Amino acid sequence: MKKMKNKLAALCAAAAMVLPCMGTAAPAKAAVSGVMRDVTTMQIVDDMGLGINLGNTFESAGDWIDQWGDGTPNAYETAWGSPTITQKMIQGYADEGFGVVRIPVAWSNMMSKDGSYTISPAYLARVREVVDWALEADLYVVLNLHWDGGWLEDLPTAHDECMRKYSVIWTQVADAFRDYGDKLIFESQNEELGWQSVWNQWGGTQEQKQRSYGYVNEVNQTFVDIVRASGGNNGARHLLISGYTTDVALTCDPLFVMPNDPAGRCAVSVHYYTPATFCILEKDADWGKAQRTWGTDAEVAELSQNMDKLKSTFVDKGIPVIIGEYGCPTNNKDAASVTKFLTSVAEQAVKRGGICPVLWDITDLHYDRGTCRLKSDDVRKGFAAIRETYTDARKIGEPVDPIAAVPGDVDGDGKVDVLDLGRAKRGLVNGFTDAVARKAADVDGDGSVTVTDIVALTKWLHGTSSSFSAN
Repeated sequence: MKKMKNKLAALCAAAAMVLPCMGTAAPAKAAVSGVMRDVTTMQIVDDMGLGINLGNTFESAGDWIDQWGDGTPNAYETAWGSPTITQKMIQGYADEGFGVVRIPVAWSNMMSKDGSYTISPAYLARVREVVDWALEADLYVVLNLHWDGGWLEDLPTAHDECMRKYSVIWTQVADAFRDYGDKLIFESQNEELGWQSVWNQWGGTQEQKQRSYGYVNEVNQTFVDIVRASGGNNGARHLLISGYTTDVALTCDPLFVMPNDPAGRCAVSVHYYTPATFCILEKDADWGKAQRTWGTDAEVAELSQNMDKLKSTFVDKGIPVIIGEYGCPTNNKDAASVTKFLTSVAEQAVKRGGICPVLWDITDLHYDRGTCRLKSDDVRKGFAAIRETYTDARKIGEPVDPIAAVPGDVDGDGKVDVLDLGRAKRGLVNGFTDAVARKAADVDGDGSVTVTDIVALTKWLHGTSSSFSAN
């Protein structure tokens, strides 16, 4: 999301409160492991689990910040209402069970004014510090080029200069993080790839549509080419490719083309704010009436259909999906509907495999940057249940010993319960990525996991059978 998510936050720019999580952290030790595992991008995305955004922080932008701020990175970091980020806040994401944090960045902040587009060393260092804290917390990090004041909107009329600025920015960022390991992912852009000045979905010609999609594909290919040529670990880094305005339907259009990548390590990014009347509007607007509730059968069916579209268009063809943003406000919303929406999107994504949902969050919306906890106990419990049911307890790349599998204990926690049944069912549908889990789900010991194993485990858990038997 862009400006609409920032209006209220900008009004709070001067408010600086001393909060429990804002103690001065020790300088971050080097978080550069440099490890690049021999795993696919699909495995990486599944390993992420659930994610969260560090929103309205490093992507803040505006001439007024430059005019009224003190010229430090902190002036921008706090301009849209965020407190100064601490290591404890980032660790809190991991403690709440998130596996990935997306860090939106406006790299033009404090940029040189001489036309060279040189990123401020101080700004880059501050972003790097927070990236390091996240990696030290064992989180994946998605680092992007966000809205950044909207300069990319001029690409159709100032193509060469916009592409030069884009290329110079990514050349610098790629070089700065070239030796980081594979838990750092670069994202080509935010929602800006797609130009309504050229074409929009409610009007325009096919030629105009092809032109706008052509710009999108050009930017994404340029991004991949720059990163792959930058040396270090970037030749094999996992990359996130921004969809057409990150809209599900527009990104699934055949005119959107994933870039040619010699490493074959790309995922696609979409955002999910459907319906906008619930996910964006807090009060009525000229384009829609604010919706207070969500969760009818029709609305849940729409969500499922959109996830199916992503699966059939990308995941089934070997291209994983990261929902880089999804969510809704809490003001003027039914609390139960908010919980249902947040958990439904997350569950519908994760249970299909190959899709990672990353919650859009700004200061104290869903995550309290003071207490370093999710604000809603119901959302916390819902996310925990999703992780228990659908995500593998073992991290990719860790050694597995098939002999150690205990029949029925699919999640490896030392007991057999309904959570194991849920994982066994998911493994039967989507396949197992863990040899131990596969062996544990083979409760009848015939060498394969079939419906017979699921039935036997179900009967045993319900007390209608004394053993894992098909009879």
